[in-house]
Amino acid sequence: MTTTPASLSVVVPVFNEEPNVAALAKKLHDAISGIGRAYEIILVDDGSRDASWERLCEAARTYPHFHLIRFRRNFGQTAAMSAGIDAAHHDVIVTLDADLQNDPADIPLLLAEMEKNDYAVVSGWRKDRKDPFINRRLPSMIANGLISSITGVKLHDYGCTLKAYRREVLQGVRLYGEMHRFIPALCSWVGGDIAEVVVTHHPRRAGKSKYGIGRTFRVVLDLLTVKFLLRFTGGPMQLFGKIAFVFGGAGLLMLLVVLLDRLLGAGSSFYLIKRPFWVITPFMLLAFCMQFLSMGLLAEVQTRTYHESQDKRIYSIRETFDSPGA
Repeated sequence: MTTTPASLSVVVPVFNEEPNVAALAKKLHDAISGIGRAYEIILVDDGSRDASWERLCEAARTYPHFHLIRFRRNFGQTAAMSAGIDAAHHDVIVTLDADLQNDPADIPLLLAEMEKNDYAVVSGWRKDRKDPFINRRLPSMIANGLISSITGVKLHDYGCTLKAYRREVLQGVRLYGEMHRFIPALCSWVGGDIAEVVVTHHPRRAGKSKYGIGRTFRVVLDLLTVKFLLRFTGGPMQLFGKIAFVFGGAGLLMLLVVLLDRLLGAGSSFYLIKRPFWVITPFMLLAFCMQFLSMGLLAEVQTRTYHESQDKRIYSIRETFDSPGA
């Protein structure tokens, strides 16, 4: 029995990559045009301030199956990736960077691994990464360890954009902030096995890197959001309520100690009560308890709103352009 190969959508965010666009387009065409399956290549210009859009249009006139999206301004890589995923029509969605450090020739490798064991996600691992150690590789190693530990999804290289996803696992995954790097963890919440394969990584030949240490802090904040989404989206009161009970329990215990000292303290009566710490702290802890309970209730309301209003986009499209006949 012959099985038709899964069709393919390739999504590439582009921001100020004018020197790389022509080579990127050729490499994408060469890598995908001969793999024997229906495909489309979606390039999203994230408000580039150079001539990236003009070079992209030239590439679309040269090669078939190119679909271009141009943002009104720079919304960030997560928004660009989200727009490409929203526009994709095929069974498998592959994402990669536009700077040519990811190699489009590795796309068939990811597809083969996915289809061999029916994986939902196949993530690239830049095992021999060609980036500076201090400001790129070291922060990445720390971030990968944190993300793997907190989400429970163990990957060597969350930061590698070159990944393949089955379309169905991406449906319902909403992205914002810097959350594109957490897509495998978010997909694990939907269900499905995740694999990792070693891919080629090239040094940047042209253009300027958009990454830096400052971006690490935003990643950490979004990691906390992902942890909340993975575990407590269905009932945030379970999180805030537990914190409230810790504060409330500590406050009541301290009040009990003060009360017992007052009733049974004999000669040492009022010893604790006269100390401000024992008078003020229990009431502060009880106030914290009420505050976290209130936060939990508000989070429950916000969660309901989140689930009921999923159509708001995090980007604005200025124009689109397709290859002739696409």
